[in-house]
Amino acid sequence: MRVLHTADWHLGRTLEGRSRLAEQEAFVDELVELVQAEQIDVVLIAGDAYDSVNPPAAAEQLFYEALGRLADGGRRQVAVIAGNHDSPERLSASGPLAARQGITLVGLPRPELLRLQVERTGEIARVLALPYPSESRLREVLSDSLDETVLRAAYSDRVAHLLRQQAQGFQKDTVNIMMSHVYVLGGAESDSERPIQVGGAYTVATDAFCVGAQYTALGHLHRAQTLKADELVRYSGSPLAYSFSEAGQAKSVTVFDASPGQPVTPRELYLQCGRPLVEWRAKEGLQQVHRWLEEGRDAGAWIDLELRLSEALSMEEIQRLRKAHDGIVNIRPVYADALPSERDVIRVSELSAPELFRRFYERQTGGAQPEPELIRLFMELLDEAAGSAEAMPDWARKGDGEAL
Repeated sequence: MRVLHTADWHLGRTLEGRSRLAEQEAFVDELVELVQAEQIDVVLIAGDAYDSVNPPAAAEQLFYEALGRLADGGRRQVAVIAGNHDSPERLSASGPLAARQGITLVGLPRPELLRLQVERTGEIARVLALPYPSESRLREVLSDSLDETVLRAAYSDRVAHLLRQQAQGFQKDTVNIMMSHVYVLGGAESDSERPIQVGGAYTVATDAFCVGAQYTALGHLHRAQTLKADELVRYSGSPLAYSFSEAGQAKSVTVFDASPGQPVTPRELYLQCGRPLVEWRAKEGLQQVHRWLEEGRDAGAWIDLELRLSEALSMEEIQRLRKAHDGIVNIRPVYADALPSERDVIRVSELSAPELFRRFYERQTGGAQPEPELIRLFMELLDEAAGSAEAMPDWARKGDGEAL
């Protein structure tokens, strides 16, 4: 049988308020084409189908349309587990209806393995499906069979115990696969993943997954990677880059052929969908940015712009940049360092309020000078604050007469 592994779709996610729905729709279209061209028998989606437990309606519609197209009326098996971003109950609510189309939705950890029958080859895949195992979800699945000592054990040990227990259902005449959504020790992270580990409390050791599966399909980390382990343990990565920490990463899905008792050799199928995320570092200032814009550099990308400046960037200039390229997401000015020398240090009491504000602004921005209008607005606010302090009753003041 031929299996495709994907994860971390994060349908409904935005980039600093910019919708990614069109890119996610393009991914679904490309994925459907891939499973048809590659003659995929089983599709594994290892969690985080959505970006939140309460996804927008458009994201839910896209998800269910994608499942229907992938399953193709039951001709292809599709198995989905909940990730830490998903609501397990919401994901599995339509399970009975989806099962009629060859779609299996698993929201909470459960003791039994999935049994997926592949008509093309006559083979059976037994899938140990472990959705995101939070403390409460682990307790639900473990409490009936394990004593309190095990329940109090370290998180990684508890997950390992559960996997060993369930892996006893693997058989010699079936394709044996594991699928989970966890943070495995040693995996390379990105900024776009919402942490599911706190100080290492929710990390799982790689040897926990060495229980006899031919392939372990993981979700959560957005960089595609195979972990160092005695057995084949792999993150497929996300189909789109969801933060600028993923700039330059090639996005893919993983495909492999599997037969009972035979080793698996995965291969990456790289995706073409999605606007790239790039970082512009304009050390020469605005002139360099305008030159890049005239050249049409990264015309279809989302851009994180950092530029060196000697004075504050006006709102008109910011609007002009955003109008010139609709993909500019962040504009972060970096000003030349202008810290005062020792001979410039004077007593604060000798400075006027506008001069104090000017120096504070210069220090905070790395050397930029505030516009006169900004200084005027600060003085108005200062006068209002002083008036409010004078109107305070005696009990609201300190003993020295200073307002609290």
